[in-house]
Amino acid sequence: MNNAIFISGTPCTGKTTVSEVLADRLDCKLIKINDLAIENNFVLGIDEDKGYKVIDIDSLNEKVLEIIDSNDGMIIFEGHLSHLCDGADKVIILRVRPEILEKRLAKRKYSKAKIRENLEAEAMGVCSAEAFDKYGDNVFEIDVTDLSIDDTSDLINCVISGNGDFHVGSVDFMDWLLNNF
Repeated sequence: MNNAIFISGTPCTGKTTVSEVLADRLDCKLIKINDLAIENNFVLGIDEDKGYKVIDIDSLNEKVLEIIDSNDGMIIFEGHLSHLCDGADKVIILRVRPEILEKRLAKRKYSKAKIRENLEAEAMGVCSAEAFDKYGDNVFEIDVTDLSIDDTSDLINCVISGNGDFHVGSVDFMDWLLNNF
């Protein structure tokens, strides 16, 4: 059985919403990585240029492993830093076409610089690449642009059960990057 499922991706790809639905469906524990970092004082400061919280990934990683080791059921870890931690049985990266992601980020009132950085990261598949470097074939990516939360949850459940073929490289938004920068 898969014990630890990490759901990651660029901000505004739907990680939190789908993780909540999935955890409810699977009757398992949900850990929100950002909340875990804040609750355990793993925030080292704020990046003045970008406005991001700087997180002590090593301490976060230790806490994640501690939670996994002390739990005997399935746990979903959700957040854009989750794929940087150890202990996942499967890592699922949610992807969204950049032109749609841009609208979502703007709706959250992200700065233009932060929007641009996140769009570039999404187009280049940064989260997928980082996760693949760490986890190899245990990383899956799903283009959720046109999917409902229920459809996304169903596909993630397929991946968890070993029936989903969504390996890294199946989603490609590089054409957007080439056409917009």
